[in-house]
Amino acid sequence: DGRCVGFVVVCAALVSGAGAVESLRAGDSFQEELLLTPLRSGDIAATFQFRTRLDSDLRREKVSHYRLFPKVLGQVISKYSIQELHLSFTQGFWRTRSWGQPLLQAPAGAELWVWFQDTVTDVDKNWKELTNILSGIFCASLNFIDSTNTVTPTASFKPLGLANVTDHHLLRYATLLGKLYAQSSYPMKKLLPCGSKVGLASLLEAERLYYSSYHSQSVHIRPICREPDCSKVSWELRQSLTLVFDMFTNGQGKRDWSIFKMFARTVTEPCPLATQSKIYVDSSGFHKELDLFEVTPPSPLDVQVSIHGDQRVYTVYDLLEPGFFNTSRNLNVALKWKGGSADSGQPRPPVFHAERYVSGYGLQTGVINTMIYNNHQYRAFPVMILETVPWYLRLYVHTLTILTKGRDNKPSYIHYVPAKDRQRPPSP
Repeated sequence: DGRCVGFVVVCAALVSGAGAVESLRAGDSFQEELLLTPLRSGDIAATFQFRTRLDSDLRREKVSHYRLFPKVLGQVISKYSIQELHLSFTQGFWRTRSWGQPLLQAPAGAELWVWFQDTVTDVDKNWKELTNILSGIFCASLNFIDSTNTVTPTASFKPLGLANVTDHHLLRYATLLGKLYAQSSYPMKKLLPCGSKVGLASLLEAERLYYSSYHSQSVHIRPICREPDCSKVSWELRQSLTLVFDMFTNGQGKRDWSIFKMFARTVTEPCPLATQSKIYVDSSGFHKELDLFEVTPPSPLDVQVSIHGDQRVYTVYDLLEPGFFNTSRNLNVALKWKGGSADSGQPRPPVFHAERYVSGYGLQTGVINTMIYNNHQYRAFPVMILETVPWYLRLYVHTLTILTKGRDNKPSYIHYVPAKDRQRPPSP
């Protein structure tokens, strides 16, 4: 997945209990990763990622034994014939101009989009029951999703996993704005094999977790190929949590940071069920000629990854290496800035970003303005916009104007279905 650059996926065998089940569950795996990224604005981004793989096809097999994969999610997938499920909860706004492109895109509030299997006869019924079930699992107000705020996109939100069905009548999408959920990581932690007692998830117990200026957690479930020829199918659960800490407003007074300063605790041991447990630190710096900061403790392993044409360097800490915790019972990765805050200069503008604002007032002069910026030196990008608005907000498509460098730009594709009062929003 190109949006998760820096994370390495390694699948190793785990042995389970009894004979027949042992061969069935031989490839189930769990991996945990943490990416720490110093931002040019002085903020620090921490991205947790937990991957759980179930080596059974929930679409065709009846699974009664779950070892690492959460049983509650496996049962939901089977009962409601889900092909893919993507759910996110976000507090705050990702500041693209100051922080660069995020690893995982997510709008403010709650977002849910689901692909159902082609065996489903009543998609709307399954969608309604599913939102109520997810509301209880994740302690969120997803039960407020109904026909008045649900749309069926016709061109966007393609399946991200193994899927041979692209009939958009099987797709449902909805967003909820405002504080409709408790900003708590408990629902995510209870779905992990080791909970939050050991491993990287133990950092999520800290009270300082909720002092962040940006907080986004997501759950993605999809079928993937188990083998190169895709003769067998596995299910992947990917749970992510992205936090941005402002070390200045938090009273630190300087850009130096560490795991202890952010989470008020350190890493003491990996999850014993994990086949991979690593911490990545983006130690690339912002100028090739300047060495702006130093990462401690030193690590013998560095990896280079190309992102949007830029070579990034990541310092890697493998928590499963023998003897890693022998010298010290805790790991406190720290970054010390060598230069002043002015040495880093102004943040480099992202290659592609967008912003939106409202001008005017009322139905006559009210305008929704969407500004899309392409800072690439020579390349043009196709743009697809999905706009969802409440049913009571009247949109007039004949007033749509698209300008590129001051000149009219006619869109190649427009799909619009008018809203019905108290029944459905405008369909994109």
